[in-house]
Amino acid sequence: MPDRAYPTLAQAARIWARIGLLSFGGPAGQIALMHRILVEENRWLGERRFLHALNYCMLLPGPEAMQLAVYIGWLMHRTLGGIIAGLLFVVPGMVAIMALSWIYAIWGDTGALEGLFFGLKAAVLAIVVQAVIRIGSRALRNRVMIGIAAASFVAIFAFGVPFPVIVLGAALAGFLGAQAGLTAFRGGGGHGAAGGAPVADADTLLGDGTPDHTRVSAGWAARISAVFLGLWLLPVAALFLALGPQDVFAQIAGFFSVMAVVTFGGAYAVLAYVAQQAVETYGWLAPGEMLDGLGMAETTPGPLIMVTQFVGFMGALRE
Repeated sequence: MPDRAYPTLAQAARIWARIGLLSFGGPAGQIALMHRILVEENRWLGERRFLHALNYCMLLPGPEAMQLAVYIGWLMHRTLGGIIAGLLFVVPGMVAIMALSWIYAIWGDTGALEGLFFGLKAAVLAIVVQAVIRIGSRALRNRVMIGIAAASFVAIFAFGVPFPVIVLGAALAGFLGAQAGLTAFRGGGGHGAAGGAPVADADTLLGDGTPDHTRVSAGWAARISAVFLGLWLLPVAALFLALGPQDVFAQIAGFFSVMAVVTFGGAYAVLAYVAQQAVETYGWLAPGEMLDGLGMAETTPGPLIMVTQFVGFMGALRE
């Protein structure tokens, strides 16, 4: 155990606020930032536990960096710690994107702002292309994976197959391939720290044991799941019942509720579909405006998927 005191909830909140304000650069940069601050600087947890948590979060839909923050916050200070960590990770970016969305809606057609967002579009295009190349080279490790990726591309752009169907089909192919023992579907690799000796779990504040509050029962897990499912789905159901399925707020709630459960593989994997639906199906955005929103998300802290805040804002504003 290192010679340092276990942080209070207030001390931890200050560290999470620091992470939230500095979390630029997408999930790779955000995860590296958390590793440096939480593992290397403060020794809250060790390398093995950090990587185990990261691999677990990457199996879930949604932004893995935010989920990692929530998980570590929960490990350190139970449920309240997880809530504080998650909120402080997204609030700075949420406030920034909301302010930029208002500015865009009011003054977006002025020459200065048009020039600003024109420059952001060019930068975002380069970032997206670089991200596709980086993610593809890391994830598509053999011909079978390349074939699945190519088939998915053809399905969505040539035949208009819904994105959730493509995700489920790819997941089913991977599951069946793994069950059949095919080498192409074996997991490997992972995320690690760059350089330096790894921090052992035994030399951290959490240690190498299992915290008492992480030993939960099936009943407790069912109750907490029911609570948070209710917090998510009841407002959506209320919008549909009160306003009708054709109302823009109900459409936004329904569409992004579906997106919330299929955003595997990072934001870039789903943003093309979001842009397509927002422009062609719902008419929330004009062509090219999605790149403006991506420019906001790329230049503010927090998960890149928070560009959906801009999409929802503009869609509701135009009704």
